Amino acid sequence: MIFSQEKVAIIGSGTMGHSIALSAAIAGFHVKVWGVSEQDIEHGKKGVAEKVNVLSDHDVIRKEDAEKVQSSIEFDSSLEKCVNKATFIIECIPEKVELKQRMFQRLEELCASDVIIASNTSGLSPTEIAALLVHPERTLVTHFWNPGHLIPLVEVIRGEQTSNETVERAMQLLKDMNKKPILVQKDILGSIVNRLQYALFREAQYILEQGAATMEDIDQAVRYSIGRRLAVTGPFMTADMGGLDVFDMISSYLFPDLSTHQQSLHTMRTLVDEGKYGQKNGEGFFDWSEDKSRERNKEREQELIRWLKRDLESNKKEK
Repeated sequence: MIFSQEKVAIIGSGTMGHSIALSAAIAGFHVKVWGVSEQDIEHGKKGVAEKVNVLSDHDVIRKEDAEKVQSSIEFDSSLEKCVNKATFIIECIPEKVELKQRMFQRLEELCASDVIIASNTSGLSPTEIAALLVHPERTLVTHFWNPGHLIPLVEVIRGEQTSNETVERAMQLLKDMNKKPILVQKDILGSIVNRLQYALFREAQYILEQGAATMEDIDQAVRYSIGRRLAVTGPFMTADMGGLDVFDMISSYLFPDLSTHQQSLHTMRTLVDEGKYGQKNGEGFFDWSEDKSRERNKEREQELIRWLKRDLESNKKEK
């Protein structure tokens, strides 16, 4: 059941754009999606169709509802038509601040002053994105995590001039989309999750460089320990449950020995310099054949779908 009265438009039909639109459609919204070209729109439509089929196969979407979900997403190459009557816009264009600033200025020209304009940026400042606007108070970041239709968390990040009403409307819309929004009260670099993720990634690189463990074992260590426990209790609750006296004692001798490197470490830097970017071009820390890529992507997708089904059942009980 939808409580929100927002009319949603998505700017960008790429990986994140069509996935966010699918999340909204599954929750019962009719969504308009703008694509920069017919080719981009076809890519978005194909992505939606493939994801709907997978979700239907795993009983997240009933087979009889699959067509309705797809038809709830309307693609258009006209920006004016896409945002016409929209009350809440989520921008998902490439991660370049100048592009986003120009898009936000164009959207401001097309929309009434009470229309919220949100960016899905993963790292750019909401304050900077809105710097050229007449009404920066109605802007903020709603950072969905990839894959956008499977990961429940959305970071809601307020800019320096974002109004409380804008934040409240964003939080409510995301809850109605069956997401788990969290509020980032200050415009800090990397927000919350990327700061935590990259702190872990830096330490993983450091352990590798020390020759203390292989890449495979470091990955396994995370997957089969904190990766599972943190899914139930975050870092603060984990500390409470383990005993703050214990965590304080360990922190006192471990913190000084943790990595403080300001850039990627040697192995990572070498791979990048050699043009080995990982799955996207076949080789990184690991070798990525087409079969391995397909297998790992499917494995991750199935695990995320398992959690999604659990979340949806929980949401039904809460409502």
